[in-house]
Amino acid sequence: MKKKKRGMAIVASSVLAMSLLGFSTSVHTSASTQTVSKNYLIAYSQSLPKNYLAEIKNAGGEVVRAMPEVGGVEVRSTNPNFLSQLKSSGTIVAANSERAYKLENGNPEGADGQPVDLQKDADGTYWSSQWDIRHLTNEGKSFAIESGGKRNAGGVTHKAVVGVIDSGIDAGHPDLKANFLGGKNFVPKGGYYGDVPEEKGDSSNVTDTNGHGTHVAGSIAGNGKIKGVGPDLGIRAYRIFDASGSAPTSPIVAAILQAANDGVDVINMSIGGFDSLKYYFEGTRYSDIADLLLWKRAVQYAVNKNVTVVASAGNDSLNYADKKSLTDYLNVNYGDENLVFSGVTVDVPGGVPGVITVSSSNKWSTNQLAFYSNYGNSFIDVAAPGGDNGPAYAQTGDLNQRDFTFRALSTWPRYLAPYFTMQKNYGYAYLHGTSMAAPKVAGIAGVIKAAHPEYTPAQVQALIEKTALDYGKVGHDELFGSGEANAYNALTGK
Repeated sequence: MKKKKRGMAIVASSVLAMSLLGFSTSVHTSASTQTVSKNYLIAYSQSLPKNYLAEIKNAGGEVVRAMPEVGGVEVRSTNPNFLSQLKSSGTIVAANSERAYKLENGNPEGADGQPVDLQKDADGTYWSSQWDIRHLTNEGKSFAIESGGKRNAGGVTHKAVVGVIDSGIDAGHPDLKANFLGGKNFVPKGGYYGDVPEEKGDSSNVTDTNGHGTHVAGSIAGNGKIKGVGPDLGIRAYRIFDASGSAPTSPIVAAILQAANDGVDVINMSIGGFDSLKYYFEGTRYSDIADLLLWKRAVQYAVNKNVTVVASAGNDSLNYADKKSLTDYLNVNYGDENLVFSGVTVDVPGGVPGVITVSSSNKWSTNQLAFYSNYGNSFIDVAAPGGDNGPAYAQTGDLNQRDFTFRALSTWPRYLAPYFTMQKNYGYAYLHGTSMAAPKVAGIAGVIKAAHPEYTPAQVQALIEKTALDYGKVGHDELFGSGEANAYNALTGK
Protein backbone atom coordinates (compact mmCIF):
# COMPACT_ATOMS: atom_id res chain seq x y z
CA MET A 1 0.00 0.00 0.00
CA LYS A 2 1.68 3.22 -1.07
CA LYS A 3 1.63 5.44 1.90
CA LYS A 4 1.02 9.11 2.25
CA LYS A 5 3.78 11.70 2.16
CA ARG A 6 6.21 9.51 0.26
CA GLY A 7 8.79 12.20 -0.44
CA MET A 8 6.68 14.75 1.41
CA ALA A 9 8.08 17.85 3.09
CA ILE A 10 9.47 17.39 6.56
CA VAL A 11 8.74 20.35 8.85
CA ALA A 12 7.41 22.33 5.91
CA SER A 13 10.65 21.82 4.03
CA SER A 14 8.81 21.77 0.70
CA VAL A 15 10.32 18.61 -0.70
CA LEU A 16 8.27 17.57 -3.72
CA ALA A 17 6.34 14.51 -2.77
CA MET A 18 4.35 11.45 -3.55
CA SER A 19 1.60 10.54 -1.14
CA LEU A 20 -1.08 7.89 -0.92
CA LEU A 21 -4.74 8.50 -1.19
CA GLY A 22 -6.93 5.77 0.24
CA PHE A 23 -8.85 3.23 -1.75
CA SER A 24 -9.40 4.38 -5.31
CA THR A 25 -13.10 5.09 -5.37
CA SER A 26 -15.69 7.27 -7.02
CA VAL A 27 -19.32 7.82 -6.10
CA HIS A 28 -22.14 7.78 -8.66
CA THR A 29 -25.54 9.01 -7.50
CA SER A 30 -29.07 8.75 -8.82
CA ALA A 31 -32.44 9.84 -7.44
CA SER A 32 -32.86 6.66 -5.42
CA THR A 33 -29.42 5.09 -4.93
CA GLN A 34 -25.81 5.85 -4.21
CA THR A 35 -23.26 3.48 -5.74
CA VAL A 36 -19.66 3.33 -4.68
CA SER A 37 -17.26 2.33 -7.45
CA LYS A 38 -13.83 0.92 -6.56
CA ASN A 39 -10.80 0.31 -8.71
CA TYR A 40 -8.91 -2.97 -8.53
CA LEU A 41 -5.69 -4.42 -9.90
CA ILE A 42 -5.51 -7.99 -11.13
CA ALA A 43 -2.31 -9.90 -11.87
CA TYR A 44 -2.78 -13.08 -13.91
CA SER A 45 -0.25 -15.91 -13.82
CA GLN A 46 1.45 -15.07 -17.12
CA SER A 47 -0.46 -13.53 -20.01
CA LEU A 48 -4.08 -12.46 -20.07
CA PRO A 49 -6.37 -15.48 -20.56
CA LYS A 50 -8.72 -15.48 -23.53
CA ASN A 51 -11.78 -15.29 -21.29
CA TYR A 52 -10.58 -12.52 -18.95
CA LEU A 53 -13.12 -9.98 -20.19
CA ALA A 54 -16.02 -12.33 -19.58
CA GLU A 55 -14.61 -13.39 -16.23
CA ILE A 56 -14.36 -9.80 -15.03
CA LYS A 57 -17.79 -8.92 -16.38
CA ASN A 58 -19.38 -11.92 -14.66
CA ALA A 59 -17.92 -10.74 -11.35
CA GLY A 60 -19.46 -7.29 -11.87
CA GLY A 61 -16.39 -5.48 -13.14
CA GLU A 62 -15.46 -3.30 -16.12
CA VAL A 63 -11.96 -3.25 -17.58
CA VAL A 64 -10.40 0.21 -17.36
CA ARG A 65 -6.94 -0.69 -18.65
CA ALA A 66 -5.40 -3.92 -19.91
CA MET A 67 -1.64 -4.44 -19.71
CA PRO A 68 -1.06 -7.66 -21.68
CA GLU A 69 2.75 -7.35 -21.57
CA VAL A 70 2.65 -8.03 -17.82
CA GLY A 71 -0.61 -9.96 -17.50
CA GLY A 72 -2.28 -7.12 -15.65
CA VAL A 73 -5.71 -5.50 -15.68
CA GLU A 74 -7.19 -2.46 -13.96
CA VAL A 75 -10.88 -2.90 -13.21
CA ARG A 76 -13.68 -0.72 -11.89
CA SER A 77 -16.62 -2.29 -10.10
CA THR A 78 -19.61 -1.33 -7.97
CA ASN A 79 -19.98 -4.90 -6.73
CA PRO A 80 -18.86 -4.99 -3.06
CA ASN A 81 -18.12 -8.71 -3.47
CA PHE A 82 -16.12 -8.28 -6.67
CA LEU A 83 -12.82 -9.64 -5.33
CA SER A 84 -14.30 -12.70 -3.64
CA GLN A 85 -16.26 -13.62 -6.75
CA LEU A 86 -13.28 -13.04 -9.02
CA LYS A 87 -10.75 -15.04 -7.02
CA SER A 88 -12.42 -18.28 -7.98
CA SER A 89 -10.37 -18.14 -11.19
CA GLY A 90 -7.32 -20.38 -11.17
CA THR A 91 -5.34 -18.10 -13.50
CA ILE A 92 -5.30 -15.11 -11.13
CA VAL A 93 -2.17 -14.81 -9.02
CA ALA A 94 -3.24 -11.72 -7.06
CA ALA A 95 -6.00 -9.13 -6.97
CA ASN A 96 -6.48 -6.18 -4.65
CA SER A 97 -7.96 -2.71 -4.33
CA GLU A 98 -5.85 -0.22 -6.25
CA ARG A 99 -4.03 2.62 -4.55
CA ALA A 100 -3.54 6.14 -5.81
CA TYR A 101 -0.54 8.43 -5.47
CA LYS A 102 -0.82 12.16 -4.97
CA LEU A 103 1.89 14.63 -5.93
CA GLU A 104 2.34 17.48 -3.46
CA ASN A 105 4.57 20.54 -3.40
CA GLY A 106 4.94 21.08 0.30
CA ASN A 107 3.87 24.19 2.21
CA PRO A 108 5.05 27.59 0.94
CA GLU A 109 3.92 29.44 4.06
CA GLY A 110 5.89 31.11 6.84
CA ALA A 111 9.65 31.20 6.42
CA ASP A 112 9.24 29.72 2.93
CA GLY A 113 8.07 33.14 1.81
CA GLN A 114 11.63 34.43 1.36
CA PRO A 115 12.50 33.74 -2.29
CA VAL A 116 15.91 33.89 -3.97
CA ASP A 117 16.55 36.82 -6.29
CA LEU A 118 18.75 34.92 -8.73
CA GLN A 119 21.15 36.97 -10.81
CA LYS A 120 22.35 35.89 -14.25
CA ASP A 121 26.01 35.30 -15.00
CA ALA A 122 27.85 37.52 -17.47
CA ASP A 123 26.95 35.10 -20.28
CA GLY A 124 23.23 35.30 -19.45
CA THR A 125 23.05 31.86 -17.82
CA TYR A 126 22.62 30.55 -14.27
CA TRP A 127 25.60 28.21 -14.52
CA SER A 128 27.37 29.56 -11.44
CA SER A 129 24.28 28.71 -9.37
CA GLN A 130 24.17 25.08 -10.52
CA TRP A 131 26.52 23.69 -7.90
CA ASP A 132 25.12 20.18 -8.44
CA ILE A 133 25.56 19.93 -12.22
CA ARG A 134 28.93 21.71 -12.09
CA HIS A 135 30.13 19.20 -9.52
CA LEU A 136 29.08 15.99 -11.26
CA THR A 137 30.20 17.15 -14.73
CA ASN A 138 33.57 18.50 -13.50
CA GLU A 139 32.64 22.09 -14.36
CA GLY A 140 31.04 20.98 -17.63
CA LYS A 141 34.09 19.07 -18.90
CA SER A 142 32.00 15.93 -19.36
CA PHE A 143 29.92 17.74 -22.00
CA ALA A 144 32.92 17.75 -24.34
CA ILE A 145 33.29 14.00 -23.89
CA GLU A 146 29.60 13.13 -24.34
CA SER A 147 26.61 15.47 -24.29
CA GLY A 148 24.04 12.90 -25.40
CA GLY A 149 23.74 14.02 -29.03
CA LYS A 150 25.17 15.99 -31.89
CA ARG A 151 24.10 19.50 -32.83
CA ASN A 152 23.64 20.39 -36.48
CA ALA A 153 21.94 23.00 -38.61
CA GLY A 154 18.62 21.20 -38.29
CA GLY A 155 18.75 20.95 -34.51
CA VAL A 156 20.03 18.03 -32.46
CA THR A 157 20.57 14.39 -33.35
CA HIS A 158 19.95 12.57 -30.10
CA LYS A 159 22.21 9.61 -29.40
CA ALA A 160 20.18 8.48 -26.37
CA VAL A 161 16.69 9.20 -25.01
CA VAL A 162 15.43 9.40 -21.42
CA GLY A 163 11.77 8.78 -20.64
CA VAL A 164 10.44 10.96 -17.82
CA ILE A 165 7.48 9.30 -16.08
CA ASP A 166 6.08 12.21 -14.12
CA SER A 167 3.68 15.17 -14.26
CA GLY A 168 4.51 16.16 -17.85
CA ILE A 169 6.96 18.64 -19.35
CA ASP A 170 6.79 22.24 -20.53
CA ALA A 171 7.67 21.26 -24.10
CA GLY A 172 8.15 24.85 -25.24
CA HIS A 173 10.55 25.83 -22.49
CA PRO A 174 13.57 27.43 -24.21
CA ASP A 175 15.95 25.21 -22.25
CA LEU A 176 14.10 22.01 -23.17
CA LYS A 177 12.41 22.40 -26.55
CA ALA A 178 15.41 21.32 -28.66
CA ASN A 179 15.55 18.01 -26.77
CA PHE A 180 11.84 17.33 -26.35
CA LEU A 181 10.66 14.36 -28.42
CA GLY A 182 6.99 14.15 -27.51
CA GLY A 183 5.42 11.54 -25.30
CA LYS A 184 2.07 10.28 -24.11
CA ASN A 185 -0.58 11.33 -21.61
CA PHE A 186 -2.14 8.49 -19.61
CA VAL A 187 -4.70 10.66 -17.81
CA PRO A 188 -8.27 9.93 -18.98
CA LYS A 189 -11.03 12.48 -19.54
CA GLY A 190 -12.16 13.84 -16.20
CA GLY A 191 -9.06 12.55 -14.45
CA TYR A 192 -8.80 9.10 -12.96
CA TYR A 193 -11.99 9.32 -10.94
CA GLY A 194 -14.04 11.76 -12.99
CA ASP A 195 -13.56 14.71 -10.64
CA VAL A 196 -11.05 16.77 -12.66
CA PRO A 197 -13.05 18.46 -15.44
CA GLU A 198 -10.03 20.24 -16.93
CA GLU A 199 -8.66 16.87 -18.02
CA LYS A 200 -9.83 16.28 -21.60
CA GLY A 201 -8.32 12.87 -22.19
CA ASP A 202 -6.00 13.97 -25.01
CA SER A 203 -3.31 11.28 -25.14
CA SER A 204 -0.85 13.68 -26.78
CA ASN A 205 -1.20 16.42 -24.16
CA VAL A 206 1.80 16.15 -21.82
CA THR A 207 1.55 19.72 -20.50
CA ASP A 208 3.00 19.85 -17.01
CA THR A 209 0.29 21.07 -14.65
CA ASN A 210 2.44 20.73 -11.53
CA GLY A 211 6.05 21.61 -12.33
CA HIS A 212 7.72 18.50 -10.98
CA GLY A 213 8.31 16.81 -14.35
CA THR A 214 9.71 19.95 -15.96
CA HIS A 215 12.20 20.37 -13.12
CA VAL A 216 13.27 16.73 -13.47
CA ALA A 217 13.64 17.10 -17.26
CA GLY A 218 15.92 20.12 -16.87
CA SER A 219 18.29 18.19 -14.63
CA ILE A 220 18.54 15.52 -17.32
CA ALA A 221 18.72 17.49 -20.56
CA GLY A 222 18.44 21.22 -19.93
CA ASN A 223 20.35 23.30 -22.48
CA GLY A 224 19.98 27.06 -22.07
CA LYS A 225 20.22 29.26 -19.01
CA ILE A 226 20.60 26.03 -17.05
CA LYS A 227 22.31 22.82 -18.09
CA GLY A 228 21.38 19.22 -17.49
CA VAL A 229 23.74 16.26 -17.20
CA GLY A 230 23.36 15.59 -20.92
CA PRO A 231 22.52 18.88 -22.69
CA ASP A 232 21.83 17.04 -25.97
CA LEU A 233 19.97 14.01 -24.64
CA GLY A 234 16.49 13.43 -25.98
CA ILE A 235 13.63 13.49 -23.47
CA ARG A 236 10.16 11.98 -23.77
CA ALA A 237 7.32 12.79 -21.38
CA TYR A 238 4.98 10.14 -19.98
CA ARG A 239 2.37 12.07 -18.05
CA ILE A 240 0.77 10.02 -15.29
CA PHE A 241 -0.53 12.67 -12.86
CA ASP A 242 -3.81 14.43 -13.51
CA ALA A 243 -4.31 18.11 -12.76
CA SER A 244 -5.26 17.29 -9.17
CA GLY A 245 -1.91 15.55 -8.74
CA SER A 246 -3.30 12.00 -8.55
CA ALA A 247 -2.25 8.77 -10.26
CA PRO A 248 -3.04 5.12 -9.47
CA THR A 249 -0.64 2.25 -10.09
CA SER A 250 -1.88 1.08 -13.48
CA PRO A 251 -1.02 4.18 -15.55
CA ILE A 252 2.48 4.19 -14.04
CA VAL A 253 2.95 0.55 -15.04
CA ALA A 254 1.47 1.34 -18.46
CA ALA A 255 3.88 4.26 -18.84
CA ILE A 256 6.86 2.00 -18.10
CA LEU A 257 5.66 -0.43 -20.77
CA GLN A 258 5.04 2.37 -23.28
CA ALA A 259 8.45 3.94 -22.71
CA ALA A 260 10.12 0.56 -23.18
CA ASN A 261 8.12 -0.07 -26.36
CA ASP A 262 9.06 3.39 -27.63
CA GLY A 263 12.71 2.41 -27.38
CA VAL A 264 13.92 4.87 -24.75
CA ASP A 265 17.35 4.11 -23.32
CA VAL A 266 16.64 5.21 -19.76
CA ILE A 267 13.53 5.68 -17.63
CA ASN A 268 13.49 8.15 -14.73
CA MET A 269 10.85 7.77 -12.01
CA SER A 270 11.12 10.43 -9.32
CA ILE A 271 8.11 8.82 -7.72
CA GLY A 272 7.38 6.12 -5.21
CA GLY A 273 5.53 4.80 -2.24
CA PHE A 274 5.04 1.73 -0.10
CA ASP A 275 3.28 -1.56 -0.72
CA SER A 276 2.19 -3.54 2.33
CA LEU A 277 2.00 -7.30 1.99
CA LYS A 278 -0.47 -7.52 4.87
CA TYR A 279 -2.76 -4.98 6.47
CA TYR A 280 -6.24 -4.90 7.98
CA PHE A 281 -8.97 -2.45 7.12
CA GLU A 282 -12.04 -2.62 9.36
CA GLY A 283 -11.00 -6.11 10.40
CA THR A 284 -10.64 -7.52 6.89
CA ARG A 285 -7.21 -8.61 5.69
CA TYR A 286 -5.80 -7.06 2.52
CA SER A 287 -2.49 -6.91 0.67
CA ASP A 288 -0.91 -5.03 -2.21
CA ILE A 289 0.57 -8.10 -3.85
CA ALA A 290 -1.04 -7.39 -7.24
CA ASP A 291 0.46 -3.88 -7.24
CA LEU A 292 3.89 -5.22 -6.36
CA LEU A 293 3.77 -8.01 -8.96
CA LEU A 294 2.87 -5.58 -11.73
CA TRP A 295 5.62 -3.17 -10.66
CA LYS A 296 8.15 -6.01 -10.78
CA ARG A 297 6.96 -7.31 -14.12
CA ALA A 298 6.94 -3.85 -15.70
CA VAL A 299 10.50 -3.08 -14.59
CA GLN A 300 11.71 -6.47 -15.80
CA TYR A 301 9.94 -5.90 -19.13
CA ALA A 302 11.84 -2.62 -19.53
CA VAL A 303 15.17 -4.14 -18.53
CA ASN A 304 14.62 -6.98 -20.99
CA LYS A 305 14.22 -4.31 -23.67
CA ASN A 306 17.61 -2.89 -22.70
CA VAL A 307 16.21 0.07 -20.73
CA THR A 308 18.02 1.32 -17.63
CA VAL A 309 15.48 2.20 -14.91
CA VAL A 310 16.26 4.83 -12.26
CA ALA A 311 14.10 5.75 -9.25
CA SER A 312 14.27 8.03 -6.22
CA ALA A 313 14.71 6.55 -2.76
CA GLY A 314 12.07 8.73 -1.09
CA ASN A 315 12.11 11.53 1.44
CA ASP A 316 10.89 10.00 4.70
CA SER A 317 14.28 9.84 6.50
CA LEU A 318 13.75 6.09 6.88
CA ASN A 319 16.22 3.22 7.03
CA TYR A 320 14.74 0.86 4.48
CA ALA A 321 16.79 -2.05 5.84
CA ASP A 322 14.89 -1.82 9.14
CA LYS A 323 11.68 -3.52 8.03
CA LYS A 324 9.95 -3.20 11.38
CA SER A 325 10.52 0.56 11.41
CA LEU A 326 8.83 0.86 8.01
CA THR A 327 5.69 -0.91 9.22
CA ASP A 328 5.75 1.09 12.46
CA TYR A 329 6.09 4.27 10.40
CA LEU A 330 2.97 3.43 8.42
CA ASN A 331 0.97 2.69 11.55
CA VAL A 332 2.12 5.81 13.41
CA ASN A 333 1.58 8.17 10.50
CA TYR A 334 -1.38 6.65 8.65
CA GLY A 335 -2.90 3.84 10.66
CA ASP A 336 -5.81 4.08 13.05
CA GLU A 337 -8.27 1.76 14.75
CA ASN A 338 -9.66 0.82 11.33
CA LEU A 339 -6.38 0.55 9.42
CA VAL A 340 -3.54 -1.56 10.83
CA PHE A 341 -0.35 -2.53 8.98
CA SER A 342 1.23 -5.79 10.07
CA GLY A 343 3.12 -7.22 7.10
CA VAL A 344 6.34 -6.57 5.23
CA THR A 345 6.56 -3.12 3.64
CA VAL A 346 8.13 -2.74 0.18
CA ASP A 347 9.19 0.53 -1.44
CA VAL A 348 8.04 0.88 -5.04
CA PRO A 349 9.62 1.37 -7.45
CA GLY A 350 12.85 1.88 -5.48
CA GLY A 351 12.72 -1.56 -3.87
CA VAL A 352 11.93 -3.38 -7.11
CA PRO A 353 14.71 -5.57 -8.57
CA GLY A 354 16.33 -4.04 -11.65
CA VAL A 355 15.96 -0.41 -10.51
CA ILE A 356 18.89 1.89 -9.73
CA THR A 357 17.75 3.47 -6.45
CA VAL A 358 19.14 6.91 -5.63
CA SER A 359 19.54 8.67 -2.29
CA SER A 360 20.10 12.41 -2.02
CA SER A 361 23.48 13.96 -1.24
CA ASN A 362 24.04 17.66 -0.59
CA LYS A 363 26.49 20.45 -1.36
CA TRP A 364 28.22 20.77 1.98
CA SER A 365 28.99 17.26 3.28
CA THR A 366 30.61 14.04 2.05
CA ASN A 367 29.47 12.15 5.13
CA GLN A 368 25.83 13.18 5.57
CA LEU A 369 22.88 12.72 3.24
CA ALA A 370 20.25 15.42 2.81
CA PHE A 371 18.15 15.35 5.99
CA TYR A 372 15.05 13.97 4.29
CA SER A 373 16.62 11.15 2.25
CA ASN A 374 15.74 7.51 2.80
CA TYR A 375 18.69 5.14 3.04
CA GLY A 376 19.57 1.53 3.82
CA ASN A 377 21.94 -1.29 2.98
CA SER A 378 20.84 -3.37 -0.01
CA PHE A 379 18.46 -0.53 -0.94
CA ILE A 380 20.58 2.43 -2.04
CA ASP A 381 22.70 1.85 -5.13
CA VAL A 382 24.18 5.34 -5.47
CA ALA A 383 23.60 8.88 -4.28
CA ALA A 384 23.33 12.07 -6.33
CA PRO A 385 22.98 15.77 -5.48
CA GLY A 386 19.37 16.46 -4.54
CA GLY A 387 20.10 19.46 -2.36
CA ASP A 388 18.83 20.56 1.02
CA ASN A 389 18.50 23.73 3.12
CA GLY A 390 22.19 24.14 3.89
CA PRO A 391 24.40 23.36 6.91
CA ALA A 392 22.90 25.99 9.21
CA TYR A 393 19.46 24.42 8.92
CA ALA A 394 20.93 20.92 9.27
CA GLN A 395 22.53 21.93 12.58
CA THR A 396 19.64 23.92 14.04
CA GLY A 397 16.43 22.77 12.39
CA ASP A 398 15.45 26.45 12.38
CA LEU A 399 13.24 27.25 9.40
CA ASN A 400 14.63 30.77 9.35
CA GLN A 401 18.12 29.37 8.78
CA ARG A 402 17.25 27.77 5.45
CA ASP A 403 19.26 28.77 2.41
CA PHE A 404 17.41 27.86 -0.79
CA THR A 405 20.57 28.15 -2.88
CA PHE A 406 21.67 24.80 -1.44
CA ARG A 407 18.76 23.24 -3.33
CA ALA A 408 18.87 22.13 -6.97
CA LEU A 409 18.22 24.74 -9.66
CA SER A 410 16.38 23.63 -12.79
CA THR A 411 13.57 24.45 -15.20
CA TRP A 412 10.00 25.28 -14.16
CA PRO A 413 6.92 25.65 -16.42
CA ARG A 414 6.72 29.21 -17.72
CA TYR A 415 2.92 29.21 -17.62
CA LEU A 416 2.72 28.30 -13.91
CA ALA A 417 3.09 30.75 -11.07
CA PRO A 418 6.72 31.01 -9.96
CA TYR A 419 7.68 28.44 -7.35
CA PHE A 420 8.04 30.13 -3.97
CA THR A 421 11.83 29.73 -3.84
CA MET A 422 12.17 32.11 -6.80
CA GLN A 423 9.51 34.75 -7.41
CA LYS A 424 11.35 36.89 -9.96
CA ASN A 425 12.84 34.20 -12.21
CA TYR A 426 10.03 32.82 -14.35
CA GLY A 427 10.76 29.40 -15.79
CA TYR A 428 13.25 28.30 -13.10
CA ALA A 429 13.08 27.09 -9.51
CA TYR A 430 15.10 25.75 -6.62
CA LEU A 431 13.74 22.41 -5.39
CA HIS A 432 15.18 19.66 -3.26
CA GLY A 433 14.41 15.99 -2.74
CA THR A 434 15.39 12.57 -3.94
CA SER A 435 13.19 13.55 -6.89
CA MET A 436 16.00 15.93 -7.82
CA ALA A 437 18.72 13.31 -7.22
CA ALA A 438 17.34 10.50 -9.40
CA PRO A 439 17.34 12.47 -12.70
CA LYS A 440 21.05 13.22 -12.25
CA VAL A 441 21.70 9.47 -12.32
CA ALA A 442 19.26 9.04 -15.23
CA GLY A 443 21.21 11.71 -17.09
CA ILE A 444 24.48 9.91 -16.37
CA ALA A 445 22.95 6.67 -17.63
CA GLY A 446 21.84 8.55 -20.72
CA VAL A 447 25.27 9.89 -21.63
CA ILE A 448 26.80 6.46 -20.94
CA LYS A 449 24.33 4.95 -23.42
CA ALA A 450 25.11 7.69 -25.91
CA ALA A 451 28.81 6.86 -25.64
CA HIS A 452 28.28 3.09 -25.42
CA PRO A 453 25.00 2.11 -27.08
CA GLU A 454 25.92 -1.56 -26.78
CA TYR A 455 25.87 -1.47 -22.96
CA THR A 456 23.17 -3.40 -21.13
CA PRO A 457 21.36 -1.94 -18.10
CA ALA A 458 23.59 -4.05 -15.86
CA GLN A 459 26.71 -2.64 -17.52
CA VAL A 460 25.40 0.92 -17.24
CA GLN A 461 24.71 0.46 -13.55
CA ALA A 462 28.07 -1.20 -12.94
CA LEU A 463 29.91 1.72 -14.55
CA ILE A 464 27.94 4.29 -12.54
CA GLU A 465 28.72 2.46 -9.31
CA LYS A 466 32.37 1.78 -10.15
CA THR A 467 33.10 5.44 -10.91
CA ALA A 468 31.05 6.98 -8.07
CA LEU A 469 32.83 9.16 -5.51
CA ASP A 470 33.30 7.08 -2.37
CA TYR A 471 31.49 9.27 0.15
CA GLY A 472 30.54 8.14 3.64
CA LYS A 473 32.15 5.01 4.97
CA VAL A 474 34.84 3.42 2.80
CA GLY A 475 33.23 1.09 0.30
CA HIS A 476 29.51 0.44 -0.05
CA ASP A 477 27.47 1.94 2.78
CA GLU A 478 23.84 2.44 3.77
CA LEU A 479 23.78 6.18 2.99
CA PHE A 480 25.53 6.58 -0.36
CA GLY A 481 25.52 3.01 -1.65
CA SER A 482 28.55 2.80 -3.93
CA GLY A 483 29.05 6.56 -3.61
CA GLU A 484 27.91 9.78 -5.24
CA ALA A 485 27.42 9.23 -8.99
CA ASN A 486 29.61 11.36 -11.24
CA ALA A 487 29.16 11.90 -14.98
CA TYR A 488 32.73 12.95 -15.68
CA ASN A 489 34.16 9.91 -13.92
CA ALA A 490 31.74 7.59 -15.69
CA LEU A 491 32.69 8.94 -19.13
CA THR A 492 36.40 8.93 -18.44
CA GLY A 493 36.38 5.61 -16.60
CA LYS A 494 38.10 7.08 -13.56
